[in-house]
Amino acid sequence: MENFTNIAIFKGKKVRKIIYQNEWWFSVIDVIEALTDSERPSVYWTAMKSRVKNEDEIELSTICRQLKLESSDGKKYNTDCANTEGLFRIIQSIPSPKAEPFKRWLAKVGYERVQEIDDPELATKRTRILYKLKGYPDSWIEKRIRVIAIREELTDEWKNRGVKEHTDYEILTAEISKATFGVTPAEYKKLKGLKRENLRDHMDDFELIFNMLGERSTTEIHRTENSQGVPKLKYDANRGGRIAGNARKELEKELGHSVVSKENFLPTKKSKKLLAD
Repeated sequence: MENFTNIAIFKGKKVRKIIYQNEWWFSVIDVIEALTDSERPSVYWTAMKSRVKNEDEIELSTICRQLKLESSDGKKYNTDCANTEGLFRIIQSIPSPKAEPFKRWLAKVGYERVQEIDDPELATKRTRILYKLKGYPDSWIEKRIRVIAIREELTDEWKNRGVKEHTDYEILTAEISKATFGVTPAEYKKLKGLKRENLRDHMDDFELIFNMLGERSTTEIHRTENSQGVPKLKYDANRGGRIAGNARKELEKELGHSVVSKENFLPTKKSKKLLAD
């Protein structure tokens, strides 16, 4: 899933979420912060688990799973996550007047996910609406939606061809990016001054187009050669990225400037604040 869809908003608070076994799982720490305004939600969570265990003899950690979520430093760490049912149980142990609205919000999110499973087009429609609300023009949104589709197609190929570890997905993605743009995704985000933001959400038209070309070329090479295993997939990723990289270099010769830019398609929160100041 793209990071854009992996951040939910409740009352102005970000709640990280991820699809696992075909349902949404939410960051427990983020939920606690949203409901309690605690400055140290991880400490609150530790104390809460201990209290509930002593009072009710229930291990809250048993209803959670450690799933990798992106942190504020841009890296992904194992994070306590719970599905909708598990969160309802956890919320019952949080003495907060904010709990009831959160339960209603959570039920709505779960219902929308069920709808999207039955009709995947609904997910695309909601994504378009969210991008529109953020200020993106229709022409950019159409490219971005296509980027998401191509990315999902590629990761499905990787999964079917032997990729199991999350780090392998990152390695393969970095291989395409290096060959396409000359930088890894992490280096690209640093260039654009991004942290938790999704890199593709801040790419302009050409950056998105070459991103698509690199990933789609890689997918087609995998299929043509029936590639299996991470080493071969990595080799293909470099080849697919080079196809896009060569096209990028040809365009840059004609334009007289680099396509790889530190500019963001839309201003980040940080840049908006600097402009306001």
